[in-house]
Amino acid sequence: MRGEERREAILSYLKRASLPVKGGELSKLYNVSRQVIVQDIALLRAEGHDIIATPQGYVLMVNNNQFIKKIIAVKHNENQIEDELRTIVSLGGRVLDVTIEHKIYGEITGKLMLRSIYDVEMFVKKLRESNAKPLSNLTEGVHIHTIEADSEKDMERITKALKEKRISN
Repeated sequence: MRGEERREAILSYLKRASLPVKGGELSKLYNVSRQVIVQDIALLRAEGHDIIATPQGYVLMVNNNQFIKKIIAVKHNENQIEDELRTIVSLGGRVLDVTIEHKIYGEITGKLMLRSIYDVEMFVKKLRESNAKPLSNLTEGVHIHTIEADSEKDMERITKALKEKRISN
């Protein structure tokens, strides 16, 4: 399969995928190395396709205006990460990213794409097992999330719950 054909196939596969797709899965599917997949994704992005790399794999972002998006400012310690994320997804939200404002580098954003309790559990497990520190450690716990929900009512429940837990204002 030629590179152009493979990239079209990857794009088609990502469009049909209901969950993030790991690069290793794509490399096996198309019988190429993981590095070739990384290059293919970069070329697809250069063509204007909104493909993001999340801890769970690649996701093709679809412009879907039916969802409610909100940016929320939060502050908590490292021990409250799981509670914060579980609260959001258990009330019907999706945590798209985390952003901090760094003194030197400016805005730093990490894509999360957490849609379920399972996603949260896997994210927290990976965080613990890797001994990595969350971005919010650089800003004394202050960070923002872009969250998405199916309705304004869901979004209101999420923001209310985070306020009650004193995670957001």
